[in-house]
Amino acid sequence: MTRSGPLSRFNPAQPGAAGMKLVATGLLVLMAALFLVTRALEPRHPWLGFVKAFAEAAMVGGLADWFAVTALFRHPLGLPIPHTAIIPRNKDRIGATLANFIRDNFLVARVVARRMRGIDVAGAAGRFLQTPSGEGTRIRRGASRLIADLFESLDDERLGGIFKGAIAQRLARTEVSPLLGAALASAIEDNRHVPMLEAAIGALARALDANEPLIREMVKRRASWVLRLAALDEKLADAIVEGLRKLTVEVSTDPEHPMRAKMVEALTRLADDLQHKPETRARVEAWKEELLANRSVAQWLDRLWQKGRASIIAAARNPDAALAGRMGEVLRSAGATLEGDPRIRAAVNQFVRRAVAGMAASYGGSIVGLVSETIRGWDARTVTERLESAVGRDLQYIRINGTIVGGLVGLALHVLDTL
Repeated sequence: MTRSGPLSRFNPAQPGAAGMKLVATGLLVLMAALFLVTRALEPRHPWLGFVKAFAEAAMVGGLADWFAVTALFRHPLGLPIPHTAIIPRNKDRIGATLANFIRDNFLVARVVARRMRGIDVAGAAGRFLQTPSGEGTRIRRGASRLIADLFESLDDERLGGIFKGAIAQRLARTEVSPLLGAALASAIEDNRHVPMLEAAIGALARALDANEPLIREMVKRRASWVLRLAALDEKLADAIVEGLRKLTVEVSTDPEHPMRAKMVEALTRLADDLQHKPETRARVEAWKEELLANRSVAQWLDRLWQKGRASIIAAARNPDAALAGRMGEVLRSAGATLEGDPRIRAAVNQFVRRAVAGMAASYGGSIVGLVSETIRGWDARTVTERLESAVGRDLQYIRINGTIVGGLVGLALHVLDTL
């Protein structure tokens, strides 16, 4: 089915299948009329025998190709001639053959991997992420609208429950005591515990100032009647309060104070206990479970989900504003890394290639089955109309070429016979 025949470009307007069918049929009728005219005039004009031979052979060629083209889709002239209406009678076999062809040539894992070896997915993704405008913007806005509509259409309560449940389950499965111990040990090793000590000392000083009346009252209650009689309880309370205040000032201003060393020692011991002492780890896990069971944590997770959901929808509704901030900087940086780092680009391309090849291996059979079942579900008329619409124009070129080639062959044979 090719268009490279003698009359493949006879009409610059390039008519459709119906127009080409009319041209092919008209050419056949023209050859029949030419044959009748030359047959009647040949006795008086012998040279018309050449024209008659051309027209006669052209009729035969045109009729043969008309029969062949028509027999593909229906019975010629409605007659149930054997081996006609080939496509409607064999549509199931054609569908299975087409599906197997797709499977063997496109959905085999090694074929997919080989075809994707020359595709730079990472580079294309990197260029897309770095594109502030142009075609990439339209795609990004379309994807953003889809994400926003998806999040707004989903059941907020159910999706939020899934989100909160997933976080709670992950926290419940995670043993936090070793993590806290390792973080504390790392902070002490890097001297990042100093601000924590300063904050603790400052909190102790504020607590002392806030509870000074309570301390004085406790000293008075615990002092003996002799001290109260001698009015020494007030002096003892003053001495205790001033001593505590002086201690906090000295600890906060002297980095080498022994109390600081004791506090660091206590923190170091706590970090070790959090990582290795079973009793401490069990106690922390119990606290964690009590905390997760607390209603306030559930409310906090709910607020976290609502804020996250609102942020995602707002960013999706206005992707240009979202990409203009830190998120845009992160994406552009990621795009530059994807495009410019050969090692990362090769790793990403390899991952994509393996993923697509794996999908072809896993779902190729389903795709093949879908093609085969879809064609099997069509009725014969639908198959005929769709295939004839797709290739009908080229098939009419076959009729035209057959008519002309047949005529040329007949003319050549007549010349040989005459000579």
